[in-house]
Amino acid sequence: MTGIGMVSSAGIGADATWKSVLAGQPTARTNPDLAGLAVDFACQVPDFDPVARLGANLARRTDRYSQLAFVAGAEALHMAGLEPEEWDGTRVGVIIGTAFGGVTTLENQVTRLVGGHVVAATTVPMIAPNMLAGQLSLHWRANGPSFAACTACASGATAIGLGTQLLRTGACDLVLAGGSDAAVTRIIAAAFARMGALSSRGQTPALASRPFDAARDGFVLSEGAAVLVLERRAQAAARRATALAQVVGYGASADAHHITEPHPQGNGLEYATKAALAQAHAAMADVDHINAHATSTPKGDLVEGGLISRLFGRRATVTSVKGVLGHTMGAAGAIEAALTVLAINEQTVPPTANLERLDPQIDADVVVGAARPQRIQLALSNSSGFGGQNAVLALAPA
Repeated sequence: MTGIGMVSSAGIGADATWKSVLAGQPTARTNPDLAGLAVDFACQVPDFDPVARLGANLARRTDRYSQLAFVAGAEALHMAGLEPEEWDGTRVGVIIGTAFGGVTTLENQVTRLVGGHVVAATTVPMIAPNMLAGQLSLHWRANGPSFAACTACASGATAIGLGTQLLRTGACDLVLAGGSDAAVTRIIAAAFARMGALSSRGQTPALASRPFDAARDGFVLSEGAAVLVLERRAQAAARRATALAQVVGYGASADAHHITEPHPQGNGLEYATKAALAQAHAAMADVDHINAHATSTPKGDLVEGGLISRLFGRRATVTSVKGVLGHTMGAAGAIEAALTVLAINEQTVPPTANLERLDPQIDADVVVGAARPQRIQLALSNSSGFGGQNAVLALAPA
């Protein structure tokens, strides 16, 4: 990894997100756009002006989930010291994960249609899940493989894992990989609330997302994007790029258990964990840190926490950044992988915000209260999603 770009409810840019996560500052707030719904709060990117950042023409032709990724991608390329005008586009791939695609546009255009108005001619290319990868490829003249990874809330991590495979097979020399979602909309919020998946702490939204806490009651809907620049070590060295970290392993699996609930013993996540470690030629005892998926749901956190307890005991530190950022859906795996890279670079583990009393059924070293300095030579970033989709990335210093 030679470049990282992020846009989140903590701010625009990797530095803003890292600082808020490191400080354990929750970002959930009451959202006027959700007024009247059963759950009317969420985490949303602050002060995001797509016209100012992308120009009126591009902003008009793209959904919010694409706009967030364009900004994150530009930051990643800048950090990596890359100029698209100078690269061989045939050797550059783009893989971007998303759970929902252009749901903001879809909701807006359905409202127009129901109201008797003509829908926008650009509706289809703005909502299709593959179009973000296509738009980024077009914008940066990347002619290599370009596609979306759609594995629900594991999409961002899946995109990074698939990106590393393109590099290992020689299909690409450079891959832009990540995830983006902007699903803080009335239909998505109402649907998740109807399922009982969202926290109902509307009186204190900042305290609502409580990963691993004994009193957790659901996740907080959020939005965001992260894009990472992946390239082989030899190429990065040849152009004297600064390597931030390396992806040493990737594992993917399916629970094959239930459409929305995780396997009670976390079997699928365990398979993915073991696959990532096998690719990294590492053992359980080698893992120093785990960035957990932990969304703050009663069942999900218990399953993942129990698996971590069983496989790693208290040897590895554990954190979940969703106490600060909420659940960014298809972007979560990419954002969390990027934050794990920063944790490796600074040898510091961020705290799990809002964790007041660890669920007594989870016996793990979950970092709370304040960031903890730690030697990190191998870290895992876990992601899971509806459909029983799992993806685990093994990350190490460059």
